[in-house]
Amino acid sequence: METSKWRVVWKGLTLSLVLNLLMPPVWAQERAQQNGPLVKDKAFMGLPNLLASRVSPANFAATDEKGEQAPKRIPAEKDPAEKDPVAKKAPASGGSAPADPPAGGTAPPTPAGAEDPPLGFAGPNSVRVNKPKTEEEESGDFIPVDDRWRVGFPDWDRHGDFSKADYPFTKGRLINPYRQNVLKGDYPVIGYDKFFTLIVKSETFLNARRIPVPADVSAQRPDAREFFGRTGQFLFSQNFIVAADFFQGDASFKPVDWRFHALFQVNLNYAYGREKGVFLIDQRRGNTRSDNHITLQEGFVEYRLGDTTRIFPFLRGKGSQGGYSPYYDTSSVRTGIQLFNSDFRGFIFNDTNLGVRLFGNFASNRYQYNVAYFDMLEKDTNSGLNTFNSRAQRVIIANVFRQDTFKKGYTVQFSYHHNRTDPTLFNDRNGFPVRPVVVGNPIPNKIRTHYIGFTSDGHFGERLPSFLGKIGGGLNLSTAFYQVLGTDSFNPIAGKKQDVNAQLAAAELSIDRDWLRVRATFFYSSGDGDPTDGDAHGFDSILDDNNFAGGKFSFFNSQEIRLTQTGTALVSPNSLIPHLRSSKIHGNANHVNPGLFLYSAGADFDITQKLRLVTNINFLRFARTEALELILFQPQIEKSLGIDYHVGFKYRPKLNDNIILFYGVSLFRTGAGFTSIYTSNCNPNGPVQCGTEQGNKTLFNLFATIKFTY
Repeated sequence: METSKWRVVWKGLTLSLVLNLLMPPVWAQERAQQNGPLVKDKAFMGLPNLLASRVSPANFAATDEKGEQAPKRIPAEKDPAEKDPVAKKAPASGGSAPADPPAGGTAPPTPAGAEDPPLGFAGPNSVRVNKPKTEEEESGDFIPVDDRWRVGFPDWDRHGDFSKADYPFTKGRLINPYRQNVLKGDYPVIGYDKFFTLIVKSETFLNARRIPVPADVSAQRPDAREFFGRTGQFLFSQNFIVAADFFQGDASFKPVDWRFHALFQVNLNYAYGREKGVFLIDQRRGNTRSDNHITLQEGFVEYRLGDTTRIFPFLRGKGSQGGYSPYYDTSSVRTGIQLFNSDFRGFIFNDTNLGVRLFGNFASNRYQYNVAYFDMLEKDTNSGLNTFNSRAQRVIIANVFRQDTFKKGYTVQFSYHHNRTDPTLFNDRNGFPVRPVVVGNPIPNKIRTHYIGFTSDGHFGERLPSFLGKIGGGLNLSTAFYQVLGTDSFNPIAGKKQDVNAQLAAAELSIDRDWLRVRATFFYSSGDGDPTDGDAHGFDSILDDNNFAGGKFSFFNSQEIRLTQTGTALVSPNSLIPHLRSSKIHGNANHVNPGLFLYSAGADFDITQKLRLVTNINFLRFARTEALELILFQPQIEKSLGIDYHVGFKYRPKLNDNIILFYGVSLFRTGAGFTSIYTSNCNPNGPVQCGTEQGNKTLFNLFATIKFTY
């Protein structure tokens, strides 16, 4: 069992090292691109900047009396035309060959840089011109450079010291995405305006945690008390991502004319628990699970339709010339599997799925809009990645953003979401039934809900109001409010049809002062106070992935905590809503749930330019507990859920996003409501004495994520 665990871990680490084994051929190709071989002198191997100018040390004299190096001019070789009057110059970089020298004379001098390579890793010329020479070219007064993207630059050293980096005219490298690079869209690959970008990522996730788990009929400990088993678990996940874009246009100045995008993802995952029946429904398969999944996670085609004012004439206003936008406001359509986040914090819909999206801007980019339709794909259970199977769910989203509202730098958004889910039967990859949820009356249900929302995000200047002037710094505010209305044809928990009427509200107020950000957060999702009355007042999202109240650093927001002896989860990863679904990615929205109150305070510290410390404390309470009492057949459940403490670090060793490390710890001190759910011997009329004979344990989560990006 332990051998299997380490075999999977080493398998993921070995695949990570394969990328390093591929580097020698990459360097060989890069060397061919550069102007001359790499310097192998030891004095140049330890340069502080790996991109320092590669000029041979032979070009410099020894140090003078003061120990300083002085540049030494090396006589240049005679031009081939001086030795042979009929000799031809080498063609200019990116251009055509120069004109032949006049009869009986010498060739005209070649312009500076015409024979030098471009500064970046430019790849082969993308322009091929086959046209007769003009009279000016024949005269030798002009030498055309047809590929304007690949104009050469000569070698130059301004320090006279190879130990110092030479930032101007520094040569690019294939493996350096921050210098000009043909694989990053800095040079066209076809013609003047067709570009290609490549992104390669590796993401490694490690997690050790203690959460409540059931002790099923085949428990590891046959004499385990009540319903609860040993809580320790270990998770490992490795993702390899390759994304490519091929597009036409100059994205630095205007949206692309068209784009083809594809992202392939490979996932390896392993899970170990101290109880059986947690990761696999088949008890005979033990308490470990290893799995993998390969998929086309993103794949779409994008096309620019034209100026927004031509597509929507009512937006033209006065003085429009033929409907064209003087500010180049444009609209585009994107079709395929694509990532879409419907609001600032990902409260309602934040997912990569199959759909069609119309988007654009108008009024000099002050307004942006989206209209999207998604035919939802089924997810792989253990990786969370897409499959190619439909799950009979359609989602329609429309939103509009307005910048500089109330104050410059503050953006507001109005949105509409429609969730249309049809009845289906489905078991997940591990064998657990998830649609319909196995609780109460498990009958497939149909959901038709409408979400109307207002959100905002931004800052109110760099200075606080005068009455807060002593604090200093800038004020930031993020808010959200959603109202959901609709119907659920048959809710399994309530055992009848439900009319949905629920709300969500959230706000975060933060103050920035130099290297410190202090914030206070509030979150509310309504709960159902009477599950059997035919009105569902519990709020649930469509498919959320929020970044709020600590985000993935938080214990309650990062873990799936399941209810024992039911087919439901109290909460799912990357969600704050106690939804009582069978699964967030497989189950249907459930509006008969307890709801949540969350109060939070935290601070972010930029300790150095490379290291950020994130701290937070969350106080959580159920809004209502009647839905829990009905599903667990347990009266008088307390509302106090617990306190969530978390501390995390974000470390960028290279001061960029090529290498990022996230690591930290979160603790969850359970309250009376949480412990009363996970026990059967609480005393509702006296002091709360819940749990096993050892008493309540503090739950914890240790995590680390390492990301490498090219």
